[in-house]
Amino acid sequence: MNKILAEVKKKSMKTDIKHVRNIGISAHIDSGKTTLTERILFYTKRIHAIHDVRGKDGVGATMDSMELEKERGITIASAATYCQWQNHEINIIDTPGHVDFTIEVERALRVLDGAVLVLCSVGGVQSQSITVDQQMKRYKVPCIAFVNKCDRVGANPDRVIRQLRDRLGHNAIAMQLPIGLEANHEGVVDLVSMTACYFDGPNGEIVREEPIPDDLIDLATEKREELIDAASMFSDDLMEAALEDTITEDLIISAIRKATLIRELTPVFIGSAYKNKGVQPLLDGITQLLPCPLDIQNEALDLDQDETPVSLVSDPDKPLVALAFKLEEGPYGQLSYIRVYQGTLSKGDTIINVRNEKKVKVGRLIRMHANQMEEIDTIRPGYIGALFGIDCASGDTFVDRDINYTMTSMYVPDPVISLAISPNDHQSEISMAKALNRFSKEDPTFKTYVNDETGETLISGMGELHLDVYIERMRREYKVALTAGAPKVAYRETITKRADFNYIHKKQTGGAGQFGRVAGYIEPVSDEPFIFENQVTGGAIPTQFIPACQKGFEKCMEKGPLLRFPVTGIKVVLNDGASHSVDSSEMAFQAAAVGAFKEVYHKAAPVIHEPIMKVVVETPTEFQGTVMGTLNQRRGMIVGTQDEGPMCVIEAQVPLAEMFGYSTLLRSSTQGKAQFTMEFATYRQVPKNIADEIIRKVQEENKHVA
Repeated sequence: MNKILAEVKKKSMKTDIKHVRNIGISAHIDSGKTTLTERILFYTKRIHAIHDVRGKDGVGATMDSMELEKERGITIASAATYCQWQNHEINIIDTPGHVDFTIEVERALRVLDGAVLVLCSVGGVQSQSITVDQQMKRYKVPCIAFVNKCDRVGANPDRVIRQLRDRLGHNAIAMQLPIGLEANHEGVVDLVSMTACYFDGPNGEIVREEPIPDDLIDLATEKREELIDAASMFSDDLMEAALEDTITEDLIISAIRKATLIRELTPVFIGSAYKNKGVQPLLDGITQLLPCPLDIQNEALDLDQDETPVSLVSDPDKPLVALAFKLEEGPYGQLSYIRVYQGTLSKGDTIINVRNEKKVKVGRLIRMHANQMEEIDTIRPGYIGALFGIDCASGDTFVDRDINYTMTSMYVPDPVISLAISPNDHQSEISMAKALNRFSKEDPTFKTYVNDETGETLISGMGELHLDVYIERMRREYKVALTAGAPKVAYRETITKRADFNYIHKKQTGGAGQFGRVAGYIEPVSDEPFIFENQVTGGAIPTQFIPACQKGFEKCMEKGPLLRFPVTGIKVVLNDGASHSVDSSEMAFQAAAVGAFKEVYHKAAPVIHEPIMKVVVETPTEFQGTVMGTLNQRRGMIVGTQDEGPMCVIEAQVPLAEMFGYSTLLRSSTQGKAQFTMEFATYRQVPKNIADEIIRKVQEENKHVA
């Protein structure tokens, strides 16, 4: 939001709610999400010129407004906009494709009613397509698919539709056929109206309908019958019409919409956004097949009734329920993106933040168009807008005085990579603190903390690119001069065998002393981070001191005695002990538990566990051997390979510690043609030679600190 606030004529959102669509555009990296959004905005007359993601004119796509996005040609932050098509109002959120910025997709899908899953006609269902599909399932978001890039060499929409069925489990059905592929891609055949659509004009803005070419009529008839067969499973009227041969377009659309809304059918559209083909029929599909806010069942939890689920109604006269799902710091203060589920949010209203029960007066209401803003008077139910200058956190619920509801929050994955940063001067230290405070508030997957032992400031995130972007933003937006250290991997400690303990804590300093004896054993468990079991009988340890024992053991889990990494996968069984009538206290038994853990831990054969990442590399087949070699060199274990036309997909499990700098190596090994995605898979024991090296390094660091 670096542009000046665009003061446009103030207005309210007045479209009939049945004609409102809240959609997200999600896909794997480089599938063409932002290019597709650019075309949608152009054809709906929201913008007057098309700019490319990596355009030579230096302008960049409308939705990639951040300088870093324009430079790198990627989407970093999700951006909201809106447009109108055929009397429908479409609110769009364009989301990033990189797994590093997965929280942007997560929070967008949390508040959207429908989605467009964009797939590359060459790459098909790729690794991040699978992640995005899982996110849609998590929030039960109905979707339609758009097979993009049909102009590319190797384009094969049929294969992509098969992958949608086989790899993602979608009941995918083609709504269109391509007229030519690769360099000969001219348009699409609409299987509902049985017409051929061509896209004329300098930017494909004129849709010309013609009879279907003779060489495609048989195939189109066959595919239309498949479409009707699939849709008639969800509509008795369509099935009856099919038997009587009285099928109408409206019957087909109605049946497909009904199945799409319950996620039982995924309609597939075809085209090439970059070549301006197939976008207008996709817009028709969005308005005809995806849900309006009334079609979606949203629930809140009633805090006054033990969090009983309550159905929300998109009624402007009901009490307000709204969710703040994304924050941005702008030149005018904090901008909070908000979705109104029930009631109406108006300028001047007093609303309540359910989390802290603070009353807030609404000053300015905004609608976003990428980084431009339009001031409005009200946000009606089913709409997405933004609030200015309100202090809140991502995931906060706002309500009227009459109710005490809260929305369920979104799923936030844990950070997997840490980096040490240090400012070079005092002014940078002040600016860095401001930047870190802002970024950690805006992005729940970006964490920052100070290491108590080393005094280092650590930032944690979802990957190298994630942290790299935030460091670059600190330098540019806050003029911070800083030094970034080697990333630190989130190792864990655990034990590999059972060991018994019998520990007495005694302290006498005059007056009442401290006494506590704890006895039992520790053993490894695989499915839980920590289990505490009390088997003490006969009052050997008084009942009131048992929680103190548990607290002492839990305290030790934070930093293991081996290398001070967090400890996981341990079961502590307490079966005996002793107390003193005067000297025993909660403090004494907590200290006894700590002492017992430290004493027994080394007898239980402790080991180090490291995070293992699921790495998916997509490479031209010619580089398959080279890529597998690079993964093997990094202690990778190849899980499987799959040929996808001219491309090969290699899935492997690789330790995170070995993945730093891999993107550079992969690019240089494959002439820049391969790409990879990485997400956390599991923790696994470190091999002995690597563990010895880690222990040596940690001991050296501790000596240096001392």
